[in-house]
Parts: sequence; structure tokens; C-alpha cells
Amino acid sequence: MLETSARLLRLLSLLQTPREWTGPQLAERLGVSTRTVRNDVERLRNLGYPVDATRGAVGGYRLGAGAQLPPLLLDDEEAVAVAVGLRTAASGSISGIEETSLRALAKVEKVLPSRLRRRVNALQTYVASVSTNENSPRVDAGVLTELTAACRDHELVRFDYEDRGKSGSRRIAEPYGLVNWGRRWYLVAWDRDREDWRTFRVDRMTPKFPAGPKFPPRELPDEDLARYVSERVSAAPKRVTANITVHAPAAVVAERIPGYVGTIQSIDPDTCVLSSGNDDADMFAVYLGMIGYDFTVTSPPELVDAVRRLGRRYAKAADG
Repeated sequence: MLETSARLLRLLSLLQTPREWTGPQLAERLGVSTRTVRNDVERLRNLGYPVDATRGAVGGYRLGAGAQLPPLLLDDEEAVAVAVGLRTAASGSISGIEETSLRALAKVEKVLPSRLRRRVNALQTYVASVSTNENSPRVDAGVLTELTAACRDHELVRFDYEDRGKSGSRRIAEPYGLVNWGRRWYLVAWDRDREDWRTFRVDRMTPKFPAGPKFPPRELPDEDLARYVSERVSAAPKRVTANITVHAPAAVVAERIPGYVGTIQSIDPDTCVLSSGNDDADMFAVYLGMIGYDFTVTSPPELVDAVRRLGRRYAKAADG
């Protein structure tokens, strides 16, 4: 009886995955015959779990939607991942879910077996995260929920928006997806008034909910929205831009410079040019020092001055 119960739990765990299983596939996973699989499926149905079955060459089993939530079955690695994820969410960039995440984490840890609880506690004890700066952009969990629902249901969103220059405007847009990049969230949408694709910082949005009405979906500007946002954000105009000669091969420099920082053009086997920018000359100078190779910068004057100031400060610190 114990073996049968364990097999039913294993079967239920497999059926909870977002795919359809054939009878032979389930039989192989469970180490039983297809007849036993059919009998176990019937047992699950008698217990109130809606197991859907389709016939034919591509037919199979999957767990259907039901009035009663089935138990959440996790293997060891999944349980640890959920606990770590909840702990991370408690100090993340989404405001309003810290307390909820901690409550959920307490429930998960309470039912973890001792061997897994030790692993989670070890991660908590020996892994540290940098706390969020009070000035770091944070978004409301409710806003993210409403925006994702509008993306899913193809409903217009209306919101007030503040651009990087602190200028405000009212927008009507067709939302298509959200992208998380570092500590920032971006909405990819079609701007109705400007008749073009736009990328909006969610922390600069003040949405007007409920959303609506519905709109017919358009073809996306890029199937990979994360790539699209990365390219758009990196291409945004910067106050300080420069072409920096780096005395190292382009391929080597590219390994240290993310694509969104700028473009790299090879000059010869030992030299390349980095085209990049930043809104702050002093911060730009710091980033250049992190390349790890000698470089030459001749313009703009404010960046040259910033590099000189930083060099003098570093030299003074080293001379003590």
C-alpha cells in the first residue's frame, strides 16, 4: 500500500508539469506497466484530481484545471530553489512583496525535511546579498501584476510618464511584455499617440487601472524582448560620449565589456576602439579603469579631465 501511495504521488508530480505524457512514457518513468498507469490515473480521478486524457497517436495525460488545488509536489532541488527564491524576493526590487515572501518562506521551511532545511539555512548563513540602496528604483508588485494581465489580455493601458529629463506626459499604449534588467523593470509597448514602439521604465509610470479596451495584437519588433530592451537602453543618448582606444585585441576586450555598454571595433591585432557613453563623466572614467587594459582617451574634454582627476587620486592613495 505504501509503494502504491508513493507511486501515485510521483505520478501526480509528473502530471503537474506543463506537458502531456503518453502512457508508455509514464510507465517508463514509474517502472510499471501501461495497465498500471491507467489504473493509477483512475485512482487519482477517484480522489478528485481532474486528469484529462486524449486519444490518438499524439494523445496522452495531463492534469486539468479543477476546483480543488492539488498538493504542490517538489523534488529536493526544486524545494531548495523555491526557498532561496522567496528569500531573494524579500529583498528585491519589487516593493510590497517582502512580507508576503517571508510568510510564504516560513510555510515552505516548516514542511521541509531536516536535510533540506539544513541546506537552506546554510545558504542563508553563508550567502550575503547587497542591500537595496534607498535611491534604487523600485516598482509596486500590484503595478507589475496589472501590467502583465494587460499584456496577456491585450488591453490598452493609460499612464502618466516621467522621462529621464523629468518631463511628464500622458500616454496610451498597447502593452506586450515586461523585461527585468538588473534592478529595473521595462514595459515594451506600442505608443498610440507616437505610432511607434517604446520602452518605458515601470518605476517612472503611474498607471490608471483598470486597463482596457482590448486591441488586436501587432507583430513584435523583436521575438526576444530582453534583447530588444537591452539594445534600446544601450542606444539611448548619453550626456558624455567618447571613442576610447583600447590597447588590446577586440576579442579580448569584448569578453570584459557587455554588449549594452557600447560597441567595439578592431583597428589591428593589438588595438580596438570602444564607442560608449555615460551621463556622468566621473563614473565613465571609473568604468574605463575597470576594462583592465591600457587605453587612450582624447575627447571630450570633461572625460579627459575626469580621467586625470581619477588618476591623481589613485596615485595619491597608492603613495600613501
